[in-house]
Amino acid sequence: MFEHKIISRAAAAAAIASLAAIAPAKAEDSVKVGLILPMTGGQASTGKQIENAIKLYMQQKGDTVAGKKIEIILKDDAAIPDKTKTAAQELIVNDKVNFIAGFGVTPAALAAAPLATQAKIPEVVMAAGTSIITERSPYIVRTSFTLAQSSTIIGDWAAKNGIKKVATLTSDYAPGNDALNFFKQTFTAGGGEVVEEVKTPLANPDFAPFLQRMKDAKPDAIFVFVPAGQGGNFMKQYAERGLDKAGIKVIGPGDVTDDDLLNNMGDAVLGTVTAHLYSAAHPSQMNKDFVAAYKKAFGNRPGFMAVSGYDGIHLIYEALKKTNGDTNGDKLIEAMKGQKWESPRGPISIDPETRDIVQNIYIRKVEKVDGELYNVEFATFEAVKDLGKTKK
Repeated sequence: MFEHKIISRAAAAAAIASLAAIAPAKAEDSVKVGLILPMTGGQASTGKQIENAIKLYMQQKGDTVAGKKIEIILKDDAAIPDKTKTAAQELIVNDKVNFIAGFGVTPAALAAAPLATQAKIPEVVMAAGTSIITERSPYIVRTSFTLAQSSTIIGDWAAKNGIKKVATLTSDYAPGNDALNFFKQTFTAGGGEVVEEVKTPLANPDFAPFLQRMKDAKPDAIFVFVPAGQGGNFMKQYAERGLDKAGIKVIGPGDVTDDDLLNNMGDAVLGTVTAHLYSAAHPSQMNKDFVAAYKKAFGNRPGFMAVSGYDGIHLIYEALKKTNGDTNGDKLIEAMKGQKWESPRGPISIDPETRDIVQNIYIRKVEKVDGELYNVEFATFEAVKDLGKTKK
């Protein structure tokens, strides 16, 4: 009896030892992606679009790359940088993730940057659009956009298309400042004049009093940058204040007419001209298939945040293929540099020097197509780099 117990204990110890030996191997068979997104609060539509697009990509392409299972761990930071930092720390220390990704707003992407550097893991920015982000860590790569890419192009277009006087309304944080500065540089260089400048709070802004000031300044157009998710509220108040009836047009980067919200904005938005990286009406076959699949899966139209998330997870998959499943952060970042592919938005690549996205920017006008509102593209600027870096 006594001898039997000893054997049992020895067998149990051996079993535990063999389990311990197996456990790390199993852990290494998976690749963990920590996804930090605003799933609640004012930026929730950004988080939802990116999460949906990643789900769609993984349904289409499978959840295994280079023999390793991809595991997504989602954390909601509500676009609050302190929460982003906490989420990133938990993901890196407790969950041992191989990537951190998402980042709905610039302050969130910047809060995580030092942690990506310390942990030597890639930070894949799928939303935030301030130029400086990729300069804050050698481990940051971006699949979304920069405000400089679209704001310079709409500034140039406005100056060349009969818009002489513009009032500007921008959210008072880094992307809003980028949008304003790059627009002003090109618009005034082309002979335009900025007659009124307004900065609105990032959280829960009431646009009405600012819009009254805009109306009184009698500009030809308002240049608007508000983060994706706030465009619907802006357009509602723009119509309520009668700016559309006063003939004051809306121009800007395309965040204000995000496809995700555009259909609910009403006819006041018709004729709005924006420069942007993506429209659900982009005429390629790949995009038609993407829009159809997204609508079928989630019941609504994808916007530019969805396509940025779709391309973000694509970049992670391609990097892992290139490293043959090796999750060393330096190897993954090297594998991401210079990647080129066809996206639903058109041809894109990762600039090997800046780790930022190079993409087409389209000038679009809001029109009715089959009874729905769409951003219809009418001009293309090819392979636009981040002007915030090329002009330094």
